[in-house]
Amino acid sequence: METILELQDYSVTYINQNNDKKVHAVKDANFKINKGDSLGIVGESGSGKSTMAMALLRLLSPKSVEISGSANFIGNELTILPEEELKKIRWKELAVVFQKSMNALSPVHRIGNQIEDIYRVHNPQATKKEVFERVKILFEMVNLSDRVYHLYPHELSGGMLQRVAIALSLIHSPKLLILDEATTALDVVTQGQILDEIEKMEKTMDMTRIMITHDMSVVAASCNKVAVMYAGEFMEIGLVKDVLKYPKHPYTKGLLSAFPSLTDTRAKLTAIKGFLPDLSAEQTGCIFAPRCEYAMDICKSERPKSVFMKDGTQVRCHLCKEGD
Repeated sequence: METILELQDYSVTYINQNNDKKVHAVKDANFKINKGDSLGIVGESGSGKSTMAMALLRLLSPKSVEISGSANFIGNELTILPEEELKKIRWKELAVVFQKSMNALSPVHRIGNQIEDIYRVHNPQATKKEVFERVKILFEMVNLSDRVYHLYPHELSGGMLQRVAIALSLIHSPKLLILDEATTALDVVTQGQILDEIEKMEKTMDMTRIMITHDMSVVAASCNKVAVMYAGEFMEIGLVKDVLKYPKHPYTKGLLSAFPSLTDTRAKLTAIKGFLPDLSAEQTGCIFAPRCEYAMDICKSERPKSVFMKDGTQVRCHLCKEGD
């Protein structure tokens, strides 16, 4: 099976130029996503999910961030790829839909004019007719009328603008699409419609997807793999059917306990006590230990290694042993 993206000991650290203070936003990420996969990355706000997406596309200022480890995207090492080569990949092979992406469109230009400018970055000789025909197909995929092409952003609803953003990200048929909280600001009906449309597009365009969210139901409904992220570290990675049904890491169990059940309406919700740690402070032991009800002495003094369970799930916890 073709590997689209593979991270090995991938880390992203923010640096304060004034006092040399470092914030370890992503630490030692290791995972692989294959062609056709849909990987959901979940975790609390501030866990480093969006930072990882921005860093993969090298959209963070090199003056304020350090990136180490390996991020191999279909044979290209993203961490060291020259900017000119990266520009050929960015949006064409690797695209992203940002949080609140509806705010990214210029309010004083028609949707079509903005799409034409974006399309011609990689196809400078494209005619207006060529661009329109391409966009017409994509608009149909995301359930938009082609009349939207001639409208201004303020003439569209939030859900329609989000659909435009998704269509824009697909304009060059990327091999990997990253959706960063792309449906969070939408009502549940519109969110469900867009998720259905995204799944249809994956099959039509043979696309691979990473979906960043804090909503477990989105992952359960639209992904085949899930990665649980906490304070910059991946705690558990595996198939959705295994991780959500048989969670192994205490943090995964905590997230699921805090999520309402659709089958047991009387089930009591249990919040995870405490707060995310200060990622600029030196950490000893397991980063989740201060909030973990199962924490042992070793958890406070030794950082756990990532191990693989017999079902293939990757877990970073002292309670889990290789092959269990």
